[in-house]
Amino acid sequence: MACLGVGLIGTGYMGKCHALAWNAVAPVFGDVERPRLVGLAEVEAALARRRADEFGFESATSNWRDLLSDPDIDVISITTPNQFHAEMAVAALEAGKHVWCEKPMATTLADAERMLAASRASGKVTVMGYNYIQNPLIRHMAALVAQGAIGAVTHVRVEMDEDYMADPDEPFYWKSEARSGYGALDDFAVHPLSLLSVLVGLPVEVMTDMSKPYADRPAREGGRRAVENHDIASVLLRFGEGPSGVLMANRSAWGRKGRIFVQIYGSEGALLYDQERMNEFQLYDRAGEPANHGFRTVLTSGSHPIYGRFVPAPGHGLGFNDLKIIECRELLAAVAGEPAHIVDFERGLAIERAVHAMAQSHSEGRWMKVS
Repeated sequence: MACLGVGLIGTGYMGKCHALAWNAVAPVFGDVERPRLVGLAEVEAALARRRADEFGFESATSNWRDLLSDPDIDVISITTPNQFHAEMAVAALEAGKHVWCEKPMATTLADAERMLAASRASGKVTVMGYNYIQNPLIRHMAALVAQGAIGAVTHVRVEMDEDYMADPDEPFYWKSEARSGYGALDDFAVHPLSLLSVLVGLPVEVMTDMSKPYADRPAREGGRRAVENHDIASVLLRFGEGPSGVLMANRSAWGRKGRIFVQIYGSEGALLYDQERMNEFQLYDRAGEPANHGFRTVLTSGSHPIYGRFVPAPGHGLGFNDLKIIECRELLAAVAGEPAHIVDFERGLAIERAVHAMAQSHSEGRWMKVS
């Protein structure tokens, strides 16, 4: 697999995560050439230079468009705030670059559709940053569902909760701005939707309620500023002729740090998974003696492909950044024309359509079909 030249836009938490993945993918997998970290962009030149030195990039710039004109760059990582994704992704694709874009695609459905159109026109590889689907256990759970291990799926519940906006005195910042999106739905609930997309598929009809636990927050410049989107969303799901379902998302849930709790119930058993314990899941199988029935815990091990690339023994565990390295390897596979386990812009737009249908359902107070 040929060496790729990499450009990175944004160097915050997710920018560092992408940089770690680009640096680690070759030594972890051993079957790809080490990518060349060509250029990095940040809003300030000094910060860009400092991050480039820290992350191992050759050059730095305060103008992200400089990366698009660099012939040594083949792929652009976009890790900026949500409202900038569309402009940057479209420009990168039009410049002939592959794109690895953090979720969500965009803050409007029109922009997400524009991104997909640019992807189709370019013929380049696009990957959305839904790294939770890369967990070896999520892949195994999806295989169990497909094999009928729990029978016909009858009901699905998925919750995503964190507490980074639980404090009413937390200062207002960009995630509470309307231009960043609906709030919990597109900044947040897209992750459990990505899991549903690989486990049971996406819903075809939704009914949503959203709420703001706090109407305003302290403004950094003084006074208070009205919160412009919603931190909590509750959604009823219909999967056509398939199961019923519920999705709940809360960015202000005290005590929750990175919880995505998935429950899949079937006619012959059930599967449970909690992202805060991402190296295990619970399986219930109704076969056998009723006196022995109960959930059993399955730990990640070498029996689950890819895990062994990181550690040789079960029970040691993978982390968030490890899943990003796996996602990076899948991107390289897609670029090489190999089968790849990714959410590209095609699948990404399907997730966006579900999110926007949910928001419209809340606005109109009725069930909404996902187009």
